[in-house]
Amino acid sequence: MNSDLLLAGVDEAGRGPLVGSVVAAAVILNPDKPIVGLADSKKLTEKKREALAIEIKDSVLAWSIASVSSEEIDQINILQATMKAMKLAVEGLSVRPDKVEVDGNRCPDIDYPVEAIVKGDDKVQAISAASILAKVERDQQMIELHQSYPEYGFDRHKGYGTKAHVAALQAHGACPQHRRSFSPVKKVL
Repeated sequence: MNSDLLLAGVDEAGRGPLVGSVVAAAVILNPDKPIVGLADSKKLTEKKREALAIEIKDSVLAWSIASVSSEEIDQINILQATMKAMKLAVEGLSVRPDKVEVDGNRCPDIDYPVEAIVKGDDKVQAISAASILAKVERDQQMIELHQSYPEYGFDRHKGYGTKAHVAALQAHGACPQHRRSFSPVKKVL
């Protein structure tokens, strides 16, 4: 790819959890400020992700984060909500990209040349950066939700359907941010 082209990398966090928003991030890296250590967010420790997220926000040409709520996920389904969050993240960039590369095998409907790259968060640095921003933002949302609903343990499992989370769902029912269209939540309602 031409090095003068502005590439926006896009990724999401939170498709699988039973609670909370799906979060997407878009990042345009600054070729003059390379960031060491970018990788798929799932392969980094929480501490490393948080440190990189600060560096990413300080170093890149543009970044944007967008969320779609659990209520909207229940209305339009998780795939459509993910595509919407990605579209909103790209549209929120302060710099217009020449091309957008998205982690995965589907592209949001956006007004840019766009390509889906399977395992893009491992292959494309801008997508790695986006995966880190999305994961750190989503984890922060779960820590904040934990303050209101500590009985679920969102600070530990980040909303994923772990044994502890499902047990808490069965014991306490669903909180307002639980995704009612997801099977384990439907079962307790």
